[in-house]
Amino acid sequence: MSENKFNNNNNLIYLDHAASTPVLQEIIDEMIPYLGYLFGNPSSIHTHGIKSKIAIQIARKRVAALINSKPSEIYFTSGGTESDNLALKGICKSIRNNQKIKNHIITSAIEHDAILETCENLEKDGFDVSYLNVDRNGIVEKSELKKCLTEKTILVSIMLANNEIGTIQPIRELSEIVRNFDKKIIFHSDAVQAAGKILINVKELDVDALSLSSHKMNGPKGVGALYVRDKVKFEPLIHGGGQELTLRSGTENVHGIVGFGKACEISMRDLKNNSQYMCYLRDFLIDRVNKEIPNNKLNGSLEHRLPNNVNFTFLGVNGEDLLIKLDEEGILASTGSACSTNRQKESHVLKAIGLNHEEISGSIRFSLGIQNNIEDIEKTIIVLKQRVTELLKISPLKQKYKE
Repeated sequence: MSENKFNNNNNLIYLDHAASTPVLQEIIDEMIPYLGYLFGNPSSIHTHGIKSKIAIQIARKRVAALINSKPSEIYFTSGGTESDNLALKGICKSIRNNQKIKNHIITSAIEHDAILETCENLEKDGFDVSYLNVDRNGIVEKSELKKCLTEKTILVSIMLANNEIGTIQPIRELSEIVRNFDKKIIFHSDAVQAAGKILINVKELDVDALSLSSHKMNGPKGVGALYVRDKVKFEPLIHGGGQELTLRSGTENVHGIVGFGKACEISMRDLKNNSQYMCYLRDFLIDRVNKEIPNNKLNGSLEHRLPNNVNFTFLGVNGEDLLIKLDEEGILASTGSACSTNRQKESHVLKAIGLNHEEISGSIRFSLGIQNNIEDIEKTIIVLKQRVTELLKISPLKQKYKE
């Protein structure tokens, strides 16, 4: 594991790493010069500019190495949301400009809002979108993908791992279905939650485009990347100075890119150990909750699951009330995607896997990180048990779910 220098302020137990992660000290150390004396614009041809440009080139190689791509196939963005937008809008509009009849996109019902809302926007622009159903574990139905493919299909976008329930999709098998139908169809995958948690090899997955985000893997916020396979054309969303091979204009976020590159290097170096460690903590949490807290339900696949994700429904309990009770005890978790909680809407992911309103309302997500330890999990279980019991006593739903 990477050295833990995370300042656990006031003994907080942070279990919301799917929302964001602390920046590791060795990443901060590498970024600091580019926040200080190495401030040159990488487009400038003087010494300071050249040093910044070289730093970006090094980071690009590190990102590429993490997913086994070429450095020339990596485009830096402001984060996962922009990467998803650039992939879908940039690729689809480029293809439609050359092939007018091509206007069909396929995605899944449990994608991140960065994909779903981009698809909604593309529908307004004349594209036709199909949303694939998933089973109760959150896995895309292969038969549905086969049925949805048509001669008008431009692109298929299926996330590698879900941000709420942690389910890992069989991307290689899904991309093979698409290739067998038409090799010209572009396959994109949102790998924002998967990067740094599981091995990613774009060649083995056989994807044409893939989205990444730095702050989900102990890097800084405000930077991400889009992998696009050589020869796949896409249009820019941002026009200007022609940075990132003219496909993403704007002066580069040099210190952020440097930190992201370092985060990828560390993730690649420590992936096996970190993954095993988080699996140990995850399975310990799941096992103890199942044994000690009645009327719970694990959401998502147990077998095909991210090492750090645990999503439970506690029947008869309101998840937001439980979240507040945990926060009072210094335990920080989430009821779902941090990117959409301000909208106060029901989880489309939990709804898609068949949960009813009460089950969705009682859900809570714990997402673990390398800074956590077994003592964190043990305390969480003790407090969780106490607070669930307390909330059940005052819940109008308690009789419905009483054993």
